[in-house]
Parts: sequence; structure tokens; C-alpha cells
Amino acid sequence: MSDDHSTTLSQSITRGLMCRCPRCGEGKLFAGYIRLRPQCDRCGLDYAFTDTGDGPSVFIILIAGFIVVACALIVEVKYQPPFWVHAALWIPLVAITTLLPLRAMKSLLIALQFHHKAQEGRLTWRDPA
Repeated sequence: MSDDHSTTLSQSITRGLMCRCPRCGEGKLFAGYIRLRPQCDRCGLDYAFTDTGDGPSVFIILIAGFIVVACALIVEVKYQPPFWVHAALWIPLVAITTLLPLRAMKSLLIALQFHHKAQEGRLTWRDPA
């Protein structure tokens, strides 16, 4: 492996969606469903730099909300089913549209954070004199 760890944006996106190390693309990123490993098992990249916060969850909730609400409105207007049918349809759809893409979205945001060398903002003091 070379010391030059620059990647293209498409490589970073692919590595993110595959839940792989953002630097080497070979090591696994997660130890659990969304719990990160401490470091890459292939190249040794320390994952301490990652800080996705609530970003992945927010993106997923907004996308899932749009999908589920649109589907629920269409079904309600077209068929007007009883409420138990809505519950039977939309509760599983909410679970599927939120839980399945969450891991890939978290990994994607970590890969993009690595690609763009994003880090916490810092204030620098300038002496006005």
C-alpha cells in the first residue's frame, strides 16, 4: 500500500456505500450494525476522526418520511382503507425505509468526511494590533 491515500469522489462514495474503510477500501468499517470498529483491520486507519452525529438519521428520516407519507396519501385517496390497514402497511414500511439504509448512509458520510478531510471547526485568534 502506498502512503498516498488520495481517492476520487466516486471511490469514496463506493467505499462508503459498501461500508468499507474510507482509506484502503478493504477493511470493514463496522463492528456491529452501526457501531464502528476502533480502526481498520487492513490499513490501520484510526476511526476516531469520525463524527457523523445525527446526520445519517436525519437524512434517512426525511427520505423515509417522504416515501411513506406519499404512499399513505395515495392509498388513502384511492382506496380509503380502514386504519388497521394503514397500520399494517406503513409501520413495516417505516421500519424498512429507516433501518435498511441507515448503515450505508452512516458509512457514506464517514467516507465523505474522510475524502474532504472534514474536521471540527476551530477559531483562530488574530491580534488586532
